[in-house]
Amino acid sequence: MFNFASSKQYILKKLNCCVSRKRKELPLIQGVEITDVAAEGNSIARVNDMVVFIPFGAPGDVADVKLDKKKKSYAEGHIVNMVSPSTLRVEPKCEHFGICGGCRWQHLPYEFQLRCKRQQVEDAMRRIAKVEIPEIKPALGSKEIWEYRNKMEYTFSNKLWLTREQLQSGEEFPDRNAAGFHIPGAFDKVLDINRCHLQDDFSNRLRLFIKEYGKNNGLPFYDLRANSGLLRTLMVRIASTGQIMAVMSFGADEPQTIKALLDAVREKFPEITSLLYVINLKVNDTIGDQKILLHSGLPFIEEEMEGLRFRVGPKSFYQTNSRQAYELYKVTREQAALSGDELVYDLYTGTGTIANFVARSCRKVIGIEYVPEAIADAKINSEINGIDNTVFYAGDMKDVLTRDFVAEHGRPNVMIVDPPRAGMHGDVVDVILDTAPRRIVYVSCNPATQARDLALLDVKYRVENIQPVDMFPHTQHVENVVTLMLRDTPKIQVE
Repeated sequence: MFNFASSKQYILKKLNCCVSRKRKELPLIQGVEITDVAAEGNSIARVNDMVVFIPFGAPGDVADVKLDKKKKSYAEGHIVNMVSPSTLRVEPKCEHFGICGGCRWQHLPYEFQLRCKRQQVEDAMRRIAKVEIPEIKPALGSKEIWEYRNKMEYTFSNKLWLTREQLQSGEEFPDRNAAGFHIPGAFDKVLDINRCHLQDDFSNRLRLFIKEYGKNNGLPFYDLRANSGLLRTLMVRIASTGQIMAVMSFGADEPQTIKALLDAVREKFPEITSLLYVINLKVNDTIGDQKILLHSGLPFIEEEMEGLRFRVGPKSFYQTNSRQAYELYKVTREQAALSGDELVYDLYTGTGTIANFVARSCRKVIGIEYVPEAIADAKINSEINGIDNTVFYAGDMKDVLTRDFVAEHGRPNVMIVDPPRAGMHGDVVDVILDTAPRRIVYVSCNPATQARDLALLDVKYRVENIQPVDMFPHTQHVENVVTLMLRDTPKIQVE
């Protein structure tokens, strides 16, 4: 059963550090009833006129809550004692639930999670967009709710995160090497993971093998404060085709030691089809600006969708739930309502997955993306699939998508936009309004910024359809597809 005392570690950012100044002790509130779920995967309770945000709660819980932060209109707290658990609660599957922080809704039934995600979209539309909307459809659920991720990233560290129980036990922990996930709010601490249920168990076996190999051979695990050490990060990608990519990042350039480790990985796991590595000597863990080196196999893996093959490299963006990505793209194509003669602009095209997916249904697709390597992948994906009606351009969206660009390439009939979490730049919105495509299909991983952009587009567009899609079971995240039509076009409901 989930240990509520451990959940405080998600709230207290410096449990292992000395407190520099004495803080005012905040109260314990007894018998608090949790009534709803909130943003960031928290739950909500109301105490007098104050809203209290509580992690790992469920509507219907009655609990004693210790406040950790208090402002004028809201507070944050954590459960220290469960007086009466909600009937909604289910047993979390993961032994790390409540500490890891990754899957904050494991204790809630999946159907209830879907209702919460739909409500999250509706709240954003009504509170932020404040535009007229049709009935929001139920969130499209994922058939697989465990081992659904095709990509996982792990960190190696010599700063093992100790749980509250371990700290209070008085036991010595001389081995502080860990391989797992960063603790939220403690960048230099890593929670050692025994098993993560979000990707095929191969990922766990590979991580644990490298961890054990490192310990047995005296390889230094990375020190995130000193920026030193050899074993740094591991990325595992497992495609729907069964192909496997492993990318090991090293914090020092030690060719013989690195080769010996990767040779051992290759021998133990011959099913890896792409074994790559990086020598990353900079401060942060990102590898987008680093040279990727090939140890063995191919430099890419391939995803498959309706007979189309999509190459995915170590730097490529691809939706991390392959099977549900297919459902998302089907919704996008259906909402685009293509008849075969349209010019389509695909903004934030990434590796051209959506562009190539819809290319057979329209006259031409123009894709634009910031990352040059992604555009190179997009072109290759068109080539290997025999698609000749796509063109791709690399550059900052606000610099590429200009009025001159539209004048040169033609006004699109349909525009598909799938921006990052921050949404669209104001200049991009202005060009879209000026270009005035008949239909816009807006795919978003952040309903709040999507709602903000819809408010800006409202001067010319009405919302025709809203379809949430759940890509990430057991988390609070949700994708949302909104269809917009020019106001002077007749209303046609797209199923």
